[in-house]
Amino acid sequence: MTRIILVRHGQTEWNREERFRGRAQVPLNETGLIQAEATGRRIAAEWRPTAIYSSPLSRAIKTAEVIARYFDLPVQVHPGLTDIDYGQWEGLTPDEVRKLSPKMIDDWFNTPDSIRIPGGETLADVRARAMETINEIVARHEGQSVVVVGHTVINRIILLGMLGLSNDRFWRLRQDTCAMNCIEADMGNFTLVSLNDTCHMRLEV
Repeated sequence: MTRIILVRHGQTEWNREERFRGRAQVPLNETGLIQAEATGRRIAAEWRPTAIYSSPLSRAIKTAEVIARYFDLPVQVHPGLTDIDYGQWEGLTPDEVRKLSPKMIDDWFNTPDSIRIPGGETLADVRARAMETINEIVARHEGQSVVVVGHTVINRIILLGMLGLSNDRFWRLRQDTCAMNCIEADMGNFTLVSLNDTCHMRLEV
């Protein structure tokens, strides 16, 4: 059995302002750094991971580096964990996108699996690379615990894929900044142990 501790990165200013982040290199803000420290302490109190993986985007890498210091482990950057490509929406708020394409933004919030963001990805695109990445990590770390640091979109898609749920359930899962999800993988099957756990941050921020 392999244990995956799936973590969303800490808060950035674009999270706070609710801008589409995607592939933009947006740094953690002060709150995000505090969240990452709290997450590292929580993981260290409960598990002894043998590897830490991260999306190649700086907000995820910094979160992973803070966690990694508790275990003296290197952060292994994996391109398959990068955030969704928001294409023409990157850097915009939902209200700004609505002025450009009101129907498409409504579709994003109502039937997110049905659209391709202009110049970007579909959720199906994200799912294909995300599940390939997770299966690769599980095969590489059989019987071990690993930390995987990603983003709200890819984490939701990974969880849906593990549970065998379709992408139309995308908005039915929450992934708060520095939330933790614990999953057990065994013989190709996944068991969700905990979801969107943020107990470690209640006294921090």
